[in-house]
Amino acid sequence: MRRMISFDCEGAMLAGSFDEGTQSAALLIVSGGNEIRCGAHAGQAAMAAHFAALGYPVLRYDRRGIGDSEGDNAGFEGSAADIAAAVTALRQNAPGVARIVAFGNCDAASALALFHAGLGFDHLVLANPWVIEAQEQKDDATPAPSAAAIRARYWARLKNPRSIIDLFSGKINLRKLAGGLARAAQSQAPSGLAARMAEALTASNTPVALLIAERDTTALAFMADWKSPVFAQVRQRSNVALASIDSASHSFAEANAKAWLFDRLGFVLRG
Repeated sequence: MRRMISFDCEGAMLAGSFDEGTQSAALLIVSGGNEIRCGAHAGQAAMAAHFAALGYPVLRYDRRGIGDSEGDNAGFEGSAADIAAAVTALRQNAPGVARIVAFGNCDAASALALFHAGLGFDHLVLANPWVIEAQEQKDDATPAPSAAAIRARYWARLKNPRSIIDLFSGKINLRKLAGGLARAAQSQAPSGLAARMAEALTASNTPVALLIAERDTTALAFMADWKSPVFAQVRQRSNVALASIDSASHSFAEANAKAWLFDRLGFVLRG
């Protein structure tokens, strides 16, 4: 049965949706960006319903300043207290639970990587983690594509025979093409956010499953940093595993990507 709950976070009341279950493992879903707890395309609500039907207790919530929750929105980097409060609420509503698995996509994955220490999580499932610093975004708050994302885009176009026809017919702007190729060739140093995430994961013994949609632009930026020396120690840790699927869907909305995500998450929940 699904019911609405509320719980305190530093004096603000947070709104949550709790699905009851009898399994000994529970799922905490942390929303990314400024999304409410149902998630993009109601994907997180569907995820909760899927695993609740299998008997797992599931908690989703709106962090402060989002959706039905009180308080000011401090962004994902100000969400440590929200995550901690949600863990407490989950334990209160499912007192018989022995294991808690936390799932986050995009900057919710980044927040879990940064702030999970000491919260008693038994496993983190981090999908398409966000590694772009706020100051790297454009003035309209739209993140600039990473060099890795631009390279992937141009490689996909170059493999398309239609692009060759467009090039010789004049449909492709050569000046824009040259500028794009110059940006694609740039070497980008990992962000400070990526370095902090790597430091937090290196210091942790909590099992981590990194799930990557290979053609998603956020995932492409993460993978560029993942392959850099910044994440070298994390890559060597036995408690960290990375898996990927050939998909461009950031929220795993495609049927095959959704099935893959649920399968991976189910494997973690089963322990």
